Amino acid sequence: MTNVHRASLSTKHASLEAELAREAHAPHPDTLRMAKLKKEKLRLKEQLSQPA
Repeated sequence: MTNVHRASLSTKHASLEAELAREAHAPHPDTLRMAKLKKEKLRLKEQLSQPA
């Protein structure tokens, strides 16, 4: 995995984390949306943890 690709995944991961935080603090959080965001975030984390 190239450094550019890893940086892109890391940026997407951070973006998903921010989206999750916003949704969690919403007056009526959408639990289905949160579950989807968490799955995507986990998928990205797994990709980032793979050796280069």
